[in-house]
Amino acid sequence: MDEIEGDIPCSSLAVDSIIRVGTAGAFWGMCSGPYDATKLGLTGRARASFVAKSVGKFGLQCGFFAGIFSSTRCTVQRLRGQNDWVNASVAGAIAGAAVAVRTRSWKQVIGMAALLSTVGAAADFSRTI
Repeated sequence: MDEIEGDIPCSSLAVDSIIRVGTAGAFWGMCSGPYDATKLGLTGRARASFVAKSVGKFGLQCGFFAGIFSSTRCTVQRLRGQNDWVNASVAGAIAGAAVAVRTRSWKQVIGMAALLSTVGAAADFSRTI
């Protein structure tokens, strides 16, 4: 897989991951939306609207994260000329910070950056074993 990955442009990898992970996020919204709508006591059009917004919100958020992560990982790999855990670690930190920046809390930005940097590095390391 690594040999093929070097020939594919970063933009193509980013689009692929946005579609795949964004679709998974939309499915998550389809599962959690009705549950949350029931908890809120919504029925009829209000329920349908809530579920549709949930599908869109989760799909966009997951796709946004995946796009940032994959394009950053690919770019760092090309700049460094190495395919190792550092690329995923840097990409996880940047994607985590980008997702958490909406909170405007430096604690959450740093925490998400550290968490996703660790998860990205661990996932990349386990892929090579």
